[in-house]
Amino acid sequence: MRLTRADCFDPTGERFGIPTFPWRCAPDGYATRRQLRAAGLRPGGQPVAAQCLRPRRRGRGPLVAYLYRVDRAMPVRPMTPGRRVALAKANAARRLCPGCGRDAGYVLPAALGTCVPCAYPEGTSDGIAA
Repeated sequence: MRLTRADCFDPTGERFGIPTFPWRCAPDGYATRRQLRAAGLRPGGQPVAAQCLRPRRRGRGPLVAYLYRVDRAMPVRPMTPGRRVALAKANAARRLCPGCGRDAGYVLPAALGTCVPCAYPEGTSDGIAA
């Protein structure tokens, strides 16, 4: 069954179980996680209050954006010194090459798993230079 834009309007939640609106047509008072974060808020443990749907072509399911109530949102927790240190260590670990043990200076590509010089050493027959 193909979903049309008109099928995405269900403000009572009879069809989808929660209030559903077409893409970019959510009423005031609802926001996505990104919109909450931009406003300095977080969902704060509240359940999804509504959703926006956007139909797609070629048999794929619709795009879904979950919405939360803005009046129930809580302020973002401040960054503590301990969290800042932990985040710096985690980011440093993402740059450390397991092959040569050096800091690559960039986040290692997940597809390679190592830094580019270790993944493509000079003198290989594939023609890729480091």
